[in-house]
Amino acid sequence: MRNDKIIPGVVLIMIGAVILLNNYGVIAFHWSNFFYLWPIFIVIGGINLIFAHNRSAWATVLKLGAIIAGFGLVVFGNFGGRAGFWPVYNYSYNDNGKDGDDDDNGKSIVKVEGNSVFNEPYVASAKVARLNISGGGTIYNLSDTTNQLFNANTKEFTGKYEFKHSVEDSVYVLDFDMKNNHGRNGWHGGNEKTNSATFKLNPNPEWEINVETGATKLNFDLDKFKIRSLKLSGGAASFDVKLGQPLAVTNVIVETGVSEVNISVPQNAACHITTDSGLSSNSFPGFTKKENNTYETPGFDNAKNKLFIKMTGGVSSFKVNRY
Repeated sequence: MRNDKIIPGVVLIMIGAVILLNNYGVIAFHWSNFFYLWPIFIVIGGINLIFAHNRSAWATVLKLGAIIAGFGLVVFGNFGGRAGFWPVYNYSYNDNGKDGDDDDNGKSIVKVEGNSVFNEPYVASAKVARLNISGGGTIYNLSDTTNQLFNANTKEFTGKYEFKHSVEDSVYVLDFDMKNNHGRNGWHGGNEKTNSATFKLNPNPEWEINVETGATKLNFDLDKFKIRSLKLSGGAASFDVKLGQPLAVTNVIVETGVSEVNISVPQNAACHITTDSGLSSNSFPGFTKKENNTYETPGFDNAKNKLFIKMTGGVSSFKVNRY
């Protein structure tokens, strides 16, 4: 066998073995390690480039050893959600009592560094509300209700949060963005300070929630809310979502790169899953597999209210559990 065929063959075998072992519960693979330990693949690539034209036995052993050691650290490492390899931009803390700037019509609020509170009053005409969340480098939490339409408590250590609201065709639109501000005071390694945003929503409207992030950890308990739609888009993220009973139609769309996605649905909810998951692993206990990468709960066709979940990803872990 030619040496130049060994390395890509070993890589494919190891990727397939990891996915199979994880699917059958032999190992508990932390998919977010791909994100945390990405420099390992640069090291592996560099070693293979240096010895690309060296066909000796010791060079082959060195290249294989780098691959095996790198995969071993990625597969079996457990770093408790720490992204220590990524630079974290730290800024001087300045809480001078100024909450930011309001525009002339009160529709934009910006707060830089420190702690912030964002509110949007509830009005009875808010039958449908849309919450758009964007920006990475943040831990997003949502579980509690509020008598406001929207409430957010944030901690900012890098960049700034921006909140805007508007009304579009009787839909109350709330835009919550993390705006990074790199290079202001330089950066330092470490992750002792993490941006976070804790949301509260009013339970009366029907909600459309759209999340578009980069490196993010998201914990949403939506059991108390009426969810029309939920869209999660992320590159390297961790999404943990609990859904309540669906409306007549509730749509959930998940689009990820290298992420861990855990969704919990009620035991008696009628649920349909469609996947296009590439090299991702899927775990859908309690679902019946249909044709064309689809899964359903028993009695789905005859249910009045239905939950549709569509999951698309590259190298991710998709899990849907019934509680």
